[in-house]
Amino acid sequence: MEDALAGAADVDPIYMSTDDKAAALLRLSAVDDRTEELRLRVMASAGDVAERDGARDVAAWLAHHARHDRAESRRRLRLAGGLDKHPVVARALRQGAVNVAQAEAIVRAVDELPAEVGEEVRSKADEQLVAEARTFGPHELRNLGRRVLEVVAPEASDGLEARLLEQAEARARRRTFLRTRRNGDGTTDLHLRVSDAVSDRLLTYLHAFAAPRRERESAPDDRQPHDQRMGEAFGAFLESVDPDRTPLHGGDATTVMVHIDLETLQREHGVALIGEEPISAGEARRLACTAGIVPVVLGGESQVLDLGRARRLYSPAQRKALAVRQRSCRAEGCDIPAPWCEAHHGGDPWSRGGRTDLADADLLCSFHHHVAHDHRYRVDRLPDGGVRFHRRT
Repeated sequence: MEDALAGAADVDPIYMSTDDKAAALLRLSAVDDRTEELRLRVMASAGDVAERDGARDVAAWLAHHARHDRAESRRRLRLAGGLDKHPVVARALRQGAVNVAQAEAIVRAVDELPAEVGEEVRSKADEQLVAEARTFGPHELRNLGRRVLEVVAPEASDGLEARLLEQAEARARRRTFLRTRRNGDGTTDLHLRVSDAVSDRLLTYLHAFAAPRRERESAPDDRQPHDQRMGEAFGAFLESVDPDRTPLHGGDATTVMVHIDLETLQREHGVALIGEEPISAGEARRLACTAGIVPVVLGGESQVLDLGRARRLYSPAQRKALAVRQRSCRAEGCDIPAPWCEAHHGGDPWSRGGRTDLADADLLCSFHHHVAHDHRYRVDRLPDGGVRFHRRT
């Protein structure tokens, strides 16, 4: 396959006929899906690869070493595991009868059937939907999947709507997520999936912030788009949240920290940081007046953070200082954010005379914190201060 690709590297499609381009697009798409099926097969049995290097799973390992998107790698791993229970779909994907998106839609639709549906009926559902895949795409297959029992097992569809509604509510809770993606232009896209009830509740709050106010001083021809108003309303809603009613992190109240040096803070213009993202000094001063926003002023008077042997556990103040230096888990390739991590004695453990100082501290996610204390793994310190785990032979 690699030799074939190398042989086609210099082909310029501009010289291909329209029919040749159409045929190439279809055949390349089919080859791509069949190649993806082979990768899914390998991923399904590659847990030992992740274990060898102390990775959370093979999706995390592949995302790091192949520089892939982490969310996409996790989605592929879920599908790889799901195909084991759907041999009909796996065979169709291997033969090019369905593409990856269709296979994912079929697997999900059949997995979401009521628990009392037996394996024989599920297999028939797989076969029916694979047959429909010759005509319909992933979106249509998802819709057909909700009614597939009416075709393959009509007797099992009685009272199904009520049962499916209950399962849909439970499934919505399991599938809830929020993902972010930096656009590189000062904005971030939020991808949020919640139940319809949660969405309605959020929209009710945002509509209250987005609704035009009579005292609002705006020109009569102000035609700010609705979606832009809703985006600004979301920011206003977050700034109105009472931090005293939010969960604790590391024994301390949930806190957003703005990092700015004293000289910049005193100047009219300058740059501050929230996490790793720059903001203007003026915005930093505004946020510093908001509940739950703590300015970390560097160079001014500060709290003593190195407590030495005075205590075994890192204090909330030390946790804040660690978050300033370490934005995420220190394990190589891990992107678990600092607020979800645990403070680890990166030098000598406290029980052997180690100090509870910032100089000896690492933030590790729960998974890698356990790996760090597992004698089966060697821990190597990287030049950038991170740590790498490798299973001992």
